[in-house]
Amino acid sequence: MSDAPPPDLAKPSDPAEPRARILDRGYRPYRGPRTGVRGSVVTVWRQSVQRALGIRRSVWAKVLPLAAVGISYVPAIVFIGIVALIPEENLDAGFELPSFGEYFPFIQAAVLLFVSFVSPEILCTDRRTGMLGIYLASPLSRDSYVGSKAAAAFSVISLITIGPPLLMLVAYVLQGVGPDGPAGVAGSFVRILVSGVLLALLYTAVGLGVSSLTDRKAFATAALLLLMVVVSSFIAILVDEAGLPAELQSLSLLTGPFALVELIHGETASIEGLGLPAALVGLGAWTLAGFAVTRVRYQTLQVTR
Repeated sequence: MSDAPPPDLAKPSDPAEPRARILDRGYRPYRGPRTGVRGSVVTVWRQSVQRALGIRRSVWAKVLPLAAVGISYVPAIVFIGIVALIPEENLDAGFELPSFGEYFPFIQAAVLLFVSFVSPEILCTDRRTGMLGIYLASPLSRDSYVGSKAAAAFSVISLITIGPPLLMLVAYVLQGVGPDGPAGVAGSFVRILVSGVLLALLYTAVGLGVSSLTDRKAFATAALLLLMVVVSSFIAILVDEAGLPAELQSLSLLTGPFALVELIHGETASIEGLGLPAALVGLGAWTLAGFAVTRVRYQTLQVTR
């Protein structure tokens, strides 16, 4: 019988060569909490929101989203500062705060840029990196995955569709120009929430619909900007030059949604002849189309797990 040591204890031929041994070959089962589908949805939602806002990422990943959010709040902060710090007798006699509907044109560029960035960042990355297959190997189904992504996009976009008008409500109260009494403030608060939720739903649906067609974030962002600008310009030409009904402008992604905000707040719409029912139909059509495209795309998408 040979007295040679076992192979794993034998000395290497070269003394400088490192030695490696397996010290533990056991497996440990996962003993943490099992949250199921609900926990998976919450996790995907949280990670998607963090990615869209650049949280836990490099400084450069935070610049665009935080700058767009900040720009959308700047006019409201400025108006609050004017009415809070400057005595009323020192204000220009012609100074008036913009209405809730008139506020969005101040931040239209920031809103469109933010929307064009958020959805591709949330949706395209998983397909490009292969994480989609890993997510679908968990308790998530395709519908629950898309639902969690839609909830994340909606949450982030709501920051710029609900927050700034709420600050404008503070400016109105400070200036003492309405709304009158607790009931008036509550009514304005509800209208701000309703209009902000509708805008967020619209831009979430359109953003996800376009982003579901490509796994390239740059392509999706460019396509979203072109869709909003080209379609809106084409509709404006049809109405102005071809004499089509003004209600067609409810389908404009640049002016239709903001006209709806004006109508919800009881203001005169910037689009002459546009009523609240037509504005709601236009917004609903884009919202349903965006979500339908997203669902069909992900139901037919081939994923390697």
